[in-house]
Amino acid sequence: MQHAKVSTSHIKAVTGTTFVATLSSLLFGYATAVIAGVVGAINHNFIVPRGLSNAASNALLGLTVCSLLVGTIVGALIAHPMSDWFGRKKPMMVAAALFVVSAIGSAYPELGFGPVGHLGPSAIWAFNFYRMLGGIAVGVASIIAPTYVGEFAPSAVRGQLGAYQQVSITGGMMIAYFVIWGIGLQGDDIWVLETGWRWMMLSLVIPAMAFFYLSFSVPESPIWLVKKGHIDKALKHFRGSTEMEEVQAIICDLAAAGEDGGKAPPMFSFGKRVVFCGIALCVFQQVVGINAILYYGPSIFETMGYHTDAAYLGTVVACMVNLMSTMVVVLVVDKVGRKPLLVFGGLTMGLSMLVLGSLFHANQTGVYALLAICAYLAGFAVSFGPVVWIMLTEIYPEPIKGKAMSLAVAAQWIANLLVSATFPMMLGNTTLNASWNHGFAFWLYGVCGIAAAFVVMRFIPETRGVDTDMLAALWRREEKMGTAPTS
Repeated sequence: MQHAKVSTSHIKAVTGTTFVATLSSLLFGYATAVIAGVVGAINHNFIVPRGLSNAASNALLGLTVCSLLVGTIVGALIAHPMSDWFGRKKPMMVAAALFVVSAIGSAYPELGFGPVGHLGPSAIWAFNFYRMLGGIAVGVASIIAPTYVGEFAPSAVRGQLGAYQQVSITGGMMIAYFVIWGIGLQGDDIWVLETGWRWMMLSLVIPAMAFFYLSFSVPESPIWLVKKGHIDKALKHFRGSTEMEEVQAIICDLAAAGEDGGKAPPMFSFGKRVVFCGIALCVFQQVVGINAILYYGPSIFETMGYHTDAAYLGTVVACMVNLMSTMVVVLVVDKVGRKPLLVFGGLTMGLSMLVLGSLFHANQTGVYALLAICAYLAGFAVSFGPVVWIMLTEIYPEPIKGKAMSLAVAAQWIANLLVSATFPMMLGNTTLNASWNHGFAFWLYGVCGIAAAFVVMRFIPETRGVDTDMLAALWRREEKMGTAPTS
C-alpha cells in the first residue's frame, strides 16, 4: 500500500499526543525497575527474620520482587474490555491513580495495619498487595499506550512513533536507577536497608502525579470515537494528525466493519498462526532474561564483587547503554524493518549471555562481565525491547487486534513472572553454583536468545509498510499452507 504523505504539522501534532501517552510507559519502566534498589531491604526486613531455609528464602524473595507482575497479568487481561467500554483516555487516568496508591502503599505497607516500622516481617503481605496494584496499572498501560499511539500515528511513521514507547520504558528505568543510586548515597548500607528503601519506593509518586495531570490534556482516540458513532469528534482529532486521504480510508474501513453489527469475530478467524506468533514474540521478549538483569542488576553486580554503591552505579551505566541503543531504533526501524532487527538482537543477546555465563563459571567477572551485560542490553534495546511492541500493533488484523493483544501481553507478563521468580533461586542455588559458579541462569538465557532469533527467521513476517488487509489475507492463505506470511 502507498502511504499518504505526512506533513510536518501532522508529525508535530501526533508527537505531542504520543509524548503524553507514553508517559504511562515511563511509569511502566519506573515501577518495574525501582524494585532493584530494595531487593536487599526486602530480604533484610521481611525474609531473614523468618529464619527460612536457603531455598525457601530465595523463593519468597523472588515471589516478592515479582509480585507486581501478578497484577500486570490482571491488568493486561482487563485492559481490552476497559478500552472498549471507556475509551483509551480514562483507563490511562485510572492507571495513573493506581500508580500513586501503589507507590505510597509499598513505601509504607504498615499504613492502615499498625505503626510504621512495627509490623516486622508480616508487612511483606501488605507490600505485595500494593505492588500488585501497581502491577495492574502497568498491565493496563502496556496495552493502552501502544494501542493509543498506533491509532493516532500516520502509517508512514507508525514504527518510529511506536518506538517511543520503549524509549519511554527504558527512560523510566534509567531515571529509577539514578534515583535509587542518589538515595543510596544519602546514608550507609544500614540506613538504606532500614529507611532509604522507603524513599525509593515513594519516589514513584512524582511521575505518577505528573502523568495524571497531563492525561487530562490528551484527546480521546479517534478510532474509538468512530466505533462509538462520534464521527464529528473523530474527524476533528484526525485532521490534526493525519492527511485527509488516510482519514477517509480509515473512516471507510471502520464503517465497513460496523456493517457486521459490531460483533467481534472469533479469535482464530484469521488462523491460529497469527495469534501464536504474537504470543511467541512476547514470551521470547521475556525468557531471554531481560528482567532478571534489570530487576536484580545490583544483586548481580554484588555477586561480581561490587560494593553496594558501585553495584547501583554499574546498573545505571548498563541502563544508559540500554536507553541510548533504544533511541537508535527510532531512527532506523522504519528504514531497516522489524525482522532484521529482531534476528540481530536475538543473536547478540544470546552470545552476550553465553559469554557472561562463561565468565562467571571461570570466576573472571569484572569489567568484561560489565561489557557483556552492556552488549546484551544494547542487543535487547535495538530489537526485542521496542520492536515487539511495534509489531503487536501491526501483526494482528484489525478485527481481532484488541483481544489478541491482550492475550499476547498477558502471556508476556506470565513469562516475566516465571523469569523473575526463578532467577534468585538459580543465582543462589548451592547445587547449581557448585557446578556452574552462578553462570547457569545466564547460559540458559543465552540459549533462549539464539532460539528467539531462529523463531523470528522461520515464522515471523516482516510488517514494515504492509497494509493490514493484505496481511490478513496472507495470514488466511498461509495458515492453509503452513508457512508464515511474507511481504
